[in-house]
Amino acid sequence: MNTITESNFTFPGQTDVYKGKVRDVYTLNDGRLVMVASDRLSAFDVVMPKGIPYKGQILNQIATKMMAATEDLVPNWLQATPDPNVAVGIACEPFKVEMVIRGYLSGHAAREYKAGKRILCGVAMPDGMKENDKFPEPIITPATKAEKGDHDEDISKEDILKRGIVSKEDYTVLEDYTKKLFKRGSELADKRGLILVDTKYEFGKTLDGKILLIDEIHTPDSSRYFYKEGYADRQNAGEAQKQLSKEFVRQWLIANDFQGFEGQTIPEMSDAYIKSVSDRYIELYENITGEAFIKSDISNITSRISKNLIEYLKEN
Repeated sequence: MNTITESNFTFPGQTDVYKGKVRDVYTLNDGRLVMVASDRLSAFDVVMPKGIPYKGQILNQIATKMMAATEDLVPNWLQATPDPNVAVGIACEPFKVEMVIRGYLSGHAAREYKAGKRILCGVAMPDGMKENDKFPEPIITPATKAEKGDHDEDISKEDILKRGIVSKEDYTVLEDYTKKLFKRGSELADKRGLILVDTKYEFGKTLDGKILLIDEIHTPDSSRYFYKEGYADRQNAGEAQKQLSKEFVRQWLIANDFQGFEGQTIPEMSDAYIKSVSDRYIELYENITGEAFIKSDISNITSRISKNLIEYLKEN
């Protein structure tokens, strides 16, 4: 099962490289970034030992489509996707917060709620809710961006401003953009028979002070989707929701006694399980986009990326 789990490219004009949990970001000397979406799988802020075939291509292509579908609302960094796993765009200084927005009591919020908490990131959650119930209005629950290997941490708007992580002026823009993107994302999901449950957005600022949407958007790694059909019936019956996200990986890890805590061992992922995860990501792609997934040539992913990028950079 060929995958790309690390990259060590040297592109023309390259000045720096940053390796994140899933993406490797190469800085060029002309104010552009080259973002390589690897096949690495991250859960609970820990990178799993094995890659997932086609995962990078899936995330990159969903993000590309969603950037195009929201660029009339919020400016974004993306300029081109010269390879299935690669995006090229405008270099920004990232804000050190992730703008998490939740329309439903699910995932991390549900786990906190179950533990008895009614305040998440300074935002009140109503009493009497069941897991996967819809909030009266979407809530923004930011997280601080962690350094590699560290857990992202919940943080309130008040603490972000008090600590000077983001200025009040900029945070107002981030909030506005987050709400607009979530509304559009929810409308796009609804057309596909899905519910956008929660998601996160990341933003950066250009040298001339413009705030842009960066990274991925509305992918199964950054978002949680439910199937709209049967949602109400499952809630009324107290049943688990049928969902599209990588929550199925998190649940498998939890069932195998792993949540990223110190001293825990990552469970062994068999080839059969890896293939099942890859198949699930393809299912996610096709449901979210409404298009058949076309597998790229993975016989030598590194060579393919290098060839496509060098050709693109020569011409652009």
